[in-house]
Amino acid sequence: MNLLVCIKQVPDTETRIRISPDGRWFDESGVTFVLSPFDECAVEEAIRIKEAKGGEVVVVTAGPERAASALRTCLAMGADRAVHIKDEFVERADALTVARALAAVARGTPFDLIFAGKYGVGADNGQVGPMLAELLGIPQVTAVGALELGEGRITARREIEGAVEIVEALLPALVTAEKGLNEPRYPSLKGIMAAKKKPIETRDLASLGVTLPPAGQEPLRWVSLELPPPRAKGKVFTGDTAESSRQVVRLLREEAKVI
Repeated sequence: MNLLVCIKQVPDTETRIRISPDGRWFDESGVTFVLSPFDECAVEEAIRIKEAKGGEVVVVTAGPERAASALRTCLAMGADRAVHIKDEFVERADALTVARALAAVARGTPFDLIFAGKYGVGADNGQVGPMLAELLGIPQVTAVGALELGEGRITARREIEGAVEIVEALLPALVTAEKGLNEPRYPSLKGIMAAKKKPIETRDLASLGVTLPPAGQEPLRWVSLELPPPRAKGKVFTGDTAESSRQVVRLLREEAKVI
């Protein structure tokens, strides 16, 4: 089985984010970047399939120089090789531009199954995976929580409101991973050392026949970015339990207006 996994490097959710001076991005200084959690599940699933059926796992990302560390994480987990579409601004591009770049790599890489995360933590648009499948003309199943591989087909389970969908698709196909699809492994010391010797092919957008839209002509662009308002301080009630309960109910009714 030839497996291609599309991943993204994202800010660690525990990192304190500061807005950049132009108000359209965040200040990357001091930010810890990690492999997107949904993508971890995608990588793990691909590696498990390779371990069961043989083949090769190739990981690909589009991003600046620092994104190579996310690829090394995937290689340390057990992926065989990686492709880095290196561009300082591609991660700010619209989803279709990113999908076109990934599609150009996919067309030159043998694959039976493509994996991606449900979405990359941060923008959370969830568009790149489905757009990639459309560009390649292959079936897609999104937000998959369980996957079975059959002869020339996959069977996927995905949770929807109040029910579970079971979807079959012929290979080649694309799957986006939901958390819970598996429990991603931690890279072992042996894997980390081996990853240093595994190849990362570097490509640029021009070599893939993809260009970023000119400034001001992007079909979708970040207009502004701002932090959510700080939370109001909580109130602590002490003393008589009955009186505290009455105060809580009064505040919920008069101030919070939730009852």
